Amino acid sequence: MIKGMIVFAAIAEKGSMSAAAQQLNLSSSAVSQQVTKLEMDMGISLFHRNTRNLTLTEAGSLFYENCRKVIAIVENTEQKLNNLKGIPSGELKIAAPIGFGGGLLSEPFNYLLAAHPQISLNLLLQDGPIDIVNEGIDLAICIGPLSDSNLIARHLADWRMLLCASPDYLPMHKIFKHPAELAAFNRINHPCANSETLTHARSQECFELTSQRITVNNMQALIQLTLDGLGFAALPEPEVHKYLESGQLVTLLPEWSLNTYSVYSVTSARDKQPAKVKEALNTLSQYFSQADFTPAVQSKQPVQNGGTKDCVTNILPIKPKQASHHTNVDHAS
Repeated sequence: MIKGMIVFAAIAEKGSMSAAAQQLNLSSSAVSQQVTKLEMDMGISLFHRNTRNLTLTEAGSLFYENCRKVIAIVENTEQKLNNLKGIPSGELKIAAPIGFGGGLLSEPFNYLLAAHPQISLNLLLQDGPIDIVNEGIDLAICIGPLSDSNLIARHLADWRMLLCASPDYLPMHKIFKHPAELAAFNRINHPCANSETLTHARSQECFELTSQRITVNNMQALIQLTLDGLGFAALPEPEVHKYLESGQLVTLLPEWSLNTYSVYSVTSARDKQPAKVKEALNTLSQYFSQADFTPAVQSKQPVQNGGTKDCVTNILPIKPKQASHHTNVDHAS
């Protein structure tokens, strides 16, 4: 219909089919077919025809006025779409787990907004599944790879999980040598990790933490409960490294490692992404590939003589848990 309207408008302005055909780089027969089809669809003649030129009928004049408006709208829309493809602009809607709102995204977003003044950011923070297609999400950050999904996941980083507690919660001078000793203490966990496996660095012995005293479905609340001394918990290193540096948290069982987890950026399609999404993907990828969340100050663990010893946590990578299916992205952080 739009093509026919463009041909019709050109004929009305040029006064002949041949002149319109030349302007549009079409054959005269193709132009004639477009006009014939329009008149058949409308059920009314649009032109007065004579041997010298074409003039608009009353219906043709009415149609022409509205054709120009529609064509202008289409051309303006095409220009905006071309701008989206070439210049990063418009609202960028990003979804991420609530834990990422604690400063993990500030640096990459600051760079993105400074580099592209025409981009505006709409950040949605929530834990649990999210349908990025139906909710109009441009890009989502999720934990764990996608399984059986038509979404496109791009790996950003692998992060360590650390077994942590507040120094005030631990018995004075207590040294934990085996995970079984933790049974006497409160384990705080996220419902997405009811059981967590520890692996010994040298013997490769595995031990599964299954019992829990406190369950909370929000990672930020889980971290706060741990800081407040309600128990011990497996926490993502990037979200607690500042507390480890300040001594508000310490790591337990440094010779035992927890599962690592992978962070992915997720979009609904690989090709023909708007420029704003491409820039966001590049910025996040570059930032997370270079970011180092290892605490500058190694954590201390009490020793029996009342002193302290340096502990280097040795985390062995273990295959991460599958996190989502189809168009739902699981935010488990």
